[in-house]
Order: sequence, then C-alpha cells, then structure tokens
Amino acid sequence: MPTLLAVAITLATFAFMEFWAWFMHKYVQHGPLWVLHRSHHVRHPHPVERNDLFFVIYGALSAALFITGGNGARWWFWVGVGIAAYGTVYFFVHDVLIHGRLRFWKKSQNSYLRALNMAHKMHHKTTGRDGSAEFGLLWVSPKYLRLARTQSRLRAPGQATAAPPAKS
Repeated sequence: MPTLLAVAITLATFAFMEFWAWFMHKYVQHGPLWVLHRSHHVRHPHPVERNDLFFVIYGALSAALFITGGNGARWWFWVGVGIAAYGTVYFFVHDVLIHGRLRFWKKSQNSYLRALNMAHKMHHKTTGRDGSAEFGLLWVSPKYLRLARTQSRLRAPGQATAAPPAKS
C-alpha cells in the first residue's frame, strides 16, 4: 500500500473516531450500555471500572484489524492503526490528564487542554444517565475555549509580575 494512502486512511480513521466516540458516548453508553458506563460517573475506590471494558472492545477490534491486515498491505490494517492511535490519545487525555488515573501528568496550563478538562467536568456534573452534556473528547465547545483563554490571560499578569526570589 502506498505510504500516502496509509497515512490518509489512518488520519481519516482517527478523525472519524472522535465523531464515533461522541455518538457512542451519547447514545449507547448513556443509553443501553449505561450498565457498563455508570461506573465512570460514580466515585469508587477501585483502580479499574466496568467502563474500562470499552477500551478492551476497541483494543480487540484494532488488534483484529492488525492481525488480518497483512502487515500493512490491506487498507483495514491502517484503520486499526487509526483506532489504536485515537485510543492512545483518549487514554492519555481522558484517563491520565482529566481523571488522574495515573499520577504522572498534572494539570496543564495549555488553554486547549484546560478547556477539554472544563467540558469534561460539565459532563460529570450529573451522576445519572440523563442530563449530561459535552460527550466528545478532543473537540471542545468554543465557550470552554474562550473561558480557558480568559482564565489564562487573567492568571498570566500575576505570574509575570511576581518578584524573583531574593539571593542569599
């Protein structure tokens, strides 16, 4: 398969996965599969939750596409790469940065990442199946981007004018 086509399929799949994740989250996870997703909306002391089964499902799909994709010769191998790439980004943004499930990535000062965090917090304002908003991951509503940028601008002057520590 030509490299350019492989890259195009991978990027198109990655982009489609954002729409797919939004759709599945809004209409399936907050619908018939709430029984699995509910564990993500309630506090619990467990390191693993039923909601993590969605990672297993998409990981298995991606692995099946890799295994049957002729080591990159067939187009669906690259679909598997796009799914895996999206899943990796999803894990680091959602589970590590937003929910802090691994404690190596602390809060970011990046306006886009802060906006994602704000939107996700709005999603978790409700613990029930209904009434949530902001179902996407990487696409963030412009209102949260504006709010994050405003907060960054308000925070920046105080940091810039802070006096350096005295030398001893």
